[in-house]
Amino acid sequence: MNPVYRRRLLAHRIGIALSIGAMAVGLLFLGWILFTLLIKGFSALSIAMFTETTPAPGGDGGGLINAIVGSLLMVGAATLVSTPIGILAGIYLAEYGEESWLAQITRFVTDIMLSAPSIVIGLFVYAIYVANVRHFSGWAGTFAISLIAIPVIVRTTDNMLKLVPSSLREAAFSLGAPRWKVAMMVRLRAVKAGVITGVLLAVARISGETAPLLFTALNNQFFSANMNAPMANLPVVIYQFAMSPYDNWRELAWGGALLITFSVLGLNILSRTLFSQKIPN
Repeated sequence: MNPVYRRRLLAHRIGIALSIGAMAVGLLFLGWILFTLLIKGFSALSIAMFTETTPAPGGDGGGLINAIVGSLLMVGAATLVSTPIGILAGIYLAEYGEESWLAQITRFVTDIMLSAPSIVIGLFVYAIYVANVRHFSGWAGTFAISLIAIPVIVRTTDNMLKLVPSSLREAAFSLGAPRWKVAMMVRLRAVKAGVITGVLLAVARISGETAPLLFTALNNQFFSANMNAPMANLPVVIYQFAMSPYDNWRELAWGGALLITFSVLGLNILSRTLFSQKIPN
């Protein structure tokens, strides 16, 4: 056998072995985390967890209904705010991005926001909103996680629209369709599955964010649907309960962690299913 070929074959086999080993180590720890979460999380599931509010310090029993409702309200409101803004901004970048300096700046700012630590966004919202109105609120939390979701949707929409074949756009232009109609009715419709995937990925990301909510929504021991007041939410409750000295609090933290994990897992599976739709040729 050629010595050069032998060395290349050896290097190839070593690289494959190291890659498989790294993957095995990652899967081992991931399986360990999921196994622990399933064991302790399922043992915490009960009817009370979905019907009762969080307990007082030292109190027995209790549940997470106020935190679940608070998370749903804030994530739902953030989705309603960030989805149209993100999609329209993504359409602008894809359709006019090669001709506008503003689009280049928007892309740059979007990339910065994608990589910015979430705690920085929480501090920003605290400084410009919470500190001025002098109270925490669900709206402040919605504003913070919306700022996290928007760049995800913008980048996904921009990238998906770029996958639409130029022949499809040219065919629409040849029929006399205006540019805005081509963007909205042709390009966006062709990649609607990918855009929805971006929205779901953004929702999955903001569902487990804790740091921004510590500075904006804070927490509330009682059930409240008032978005203009401090509001309970699962990430903050899990953070506080997991470090508490009370056994029932730690048990509820495991149950809340299981709920968030399976919710995010379900959203990711749904997004993968939608993403399987092919772009038209």
